[in-house]
Amino acid sequence: MFPACTTVIAMTADRPGLAAPPAAADEGLVERLSRLESILAGMGTVLVAYSGGVDSAYLLLAAHRVLGDGAVGVLAVSPSLPAAEREAAMRVAGEIGARLEIVDAFEHMNPDYVVNNPNRCYFCKTELFDVAAPVAERLGLASIAYGANRDDLGDFRPGMVAARERGIRAPLLEADLSKSDIRALAREAGLSIWDKPAFACLASRIPHGTPVTPERLARVEAAETVLRDSGFRQFRVRDFGRKARVEVAPEDVGRLLAEPLRRDVERRLMALGFMTVEMDPEGYRPGKLHGARVEADPS
Repeated sequence: MFPACTTVIAMTADRPGLAAPPAAADEGLVERLSRLESILAGMGTVLVAYSGGVDSAYLLLAAHRVLGDGAVGVLAVSPSLPAAEREAAMRVAGEIGARLEIVDAFEHMNPDYVVNNPNRCYFCKTELFDVAAPVAERLGLASIAYGANRDDLGDFRPGMVAARERGIRAPLLEADLSKSDIRALAREAGLSIWDKPAFACLASRIPHGTPVTPERLARVEAAETVLRDSGFRQFRVRDFGRKARVEVAPEDVGRLLAEPLRRDVERRLMALGFMTVEMDPEGYRPGKLHGARVEADPS
């Protein structure tokens, strides 16, 4: 576990200014990029809630290029963040050249989070912003921002409520940038993870109503490490207590189901304590866990 607050200074060669959108981009994207630059410039200084995903990474990159040392990232570390994701996030911050603060978060100690109701993310984001606020104050940064974008408006996002309650800015959303816009801009800017698959926190693998505990999160992390080590880029291991359900990208299902890989994955997951392992023949899609039936689990 990291100490309560650790500072990482990550510097690379100067790359001033935001890269222009691809030549084939529509005029609307050019306008949205210009709007983002204006928003960031108007903020003066900002602490970016950074996870290492494409959205927050591009926001940190954009803020760093517009504001220089006036833009700092903050990465919250807790049992819901896999070690591999933490290390990747630190590496990408190094590519960007931005200063990164690493803090511990303790949402897993909040009973409202642990009970795992559909509004769980509200309590997670509340903890994130609450541990970020002292960092912004210590560094003299005027505001805190996070990576919400236009596409998030169409989903159930309790975390956005927590952001609004605390006055957290969403520059990508304010600039009306979509997920596809952000990926295109990130690619043009040379961000190495521009095409990284979306990766929700580990708690999203546990069905609502099943308590989120560090032990369950650690088992999910270990199970997903098996898939990562097997060469899959997009995956989920859903924890149903006695049963694990493995989901990979639809185009990778055939490889997952082929022997001997299937048998090896099944064996390694059962070694983690799962009694049965189900390989989802349809593959991963967002929100698939919602409404899933939870099997009785004596533990």
